[in-house]
Amino acid sequence: MRTDSTVIIYAVHELVDYINWVYFFHAWGFQPRFASIAEIHECDACRTGWLAGFPSADVPKATEAIRLYQEAQRMLRLLDESSQVKAIYRLMDANSDGDDLLLDGKRFPLLRQQTRRQDEASYLCLSDYVRPLSQGVTDTVGAFAASAGETLERQLASDPYKHLIVQTLDERLAEAAVDKLHETIRKEVWGYAKGECLTRRQLLNEEYQGIRPAVGYPSLPDLSVTFLLDELMDMKRIGIRLTENGMMQPHASVCGLMFAHPQARYFSVGKIDEQQLADYAGRRGIDIGILRKFLITNL
Repeated sequence: MRTDSTVIIYAVHELVDYINWVYFFHAWGFQPRFASIAEIHECDACRTGWLAGFPSADVPKATEAIRLYQEAQRMLRLLDESSQVKAIYRLMDANSDGDDLLLDGKRFPLLRQQTRRQDEASYLCLSDYVRPLSQGVTDTVGAFAASAGETLERQLASDPYKHLIVQTLDERLAEAAVDKLHETIRKEVWGYAKGECLTRRQLLNEEYQGIRPAVGYPSLPDLSVTFLLDELMDMKRIGIRLTENGMMQPHASVCGLMFAHPQARYFSVGKIDEQQLADYAGRRGIDIGILRKFLITNL
């Protein structure tokens, strides 16, 4: 399944159905129940009925959520006229070698849990979801990245409220692009889930086979692996720039890995000890002091 990286460009209206409004409203300090405004018809009668479902003490907050959602819809229409969201992916021959992945022959070191979780029988590492090199059978792992441009954000810099709405929407659109991209890869490109037929709610609940941990997720906490992903995909092709600390610019950017194993699930690496840090630094070929800065919350 070895391929070169492929770029896909999405119009904003192609991604609207993939936006997770719970996270949008969370960024504005709303509890998840207020995000259900995105699930109703936009007529006055439906909004009135939606408001009636809240206790009287919550009606002012729900009314505020309606106004925010309406403004977000206006901003989405403007974004659709002025912006695109770009994504890039690459499917690679893969095997695991201990806690490392071998991706088209390049080594991609990973971290393993060291704290026992009550619901887990073993200490997990993402490499567990890929066929070991010792089996002599090649597996597949995908890499991805997506980024929403900052054109409208710059245009609205003098209007803090609208600027913040667009900034929050850009972040959601980058994630939505990855959701749509991942769906296409599962069903068509990689094709391991050709028969998948999920509702929008099921997609948002991630009820599909496989996982796609992004850099910064608890199972992939080391931000410095953005440099490894850049080597594999050349994220500059979609306008992503990396700072010396591995942060992606534009801010509304995301990258990570895709695994198809039917038992793959998200987990948290959590705290690691000095011994694993030293081992990981050796496998990465990076000074332990540098990696310590990237993994400070895991130490």
